[in-house]
Amino acid sequence: MSLDKAIQHGKEHRRPYTGAKAIDRTCRNHGSCEWCQGNRQYASRKKAEAAESRLEDYENR
Repeated sequence: MSLDKAIQHGKEHRRPYTGAKAIDRTCRNHGSCEWCQGNRQYASRKKAEAAESRLEDYENR
């Protein structure tokens, strides 16, 4: 039974994918598209940049 048919008959309560999620399957929760990955890994990327900056400062002393 497809998702649309299940929704029509009241057997399924999930909402169908809309927007970019309906078009690109990599653009979903925990997806691998660059936009989603960038949003998800923002904090760890900033921490890595800060660590690299501290190492540069330490090496330049």
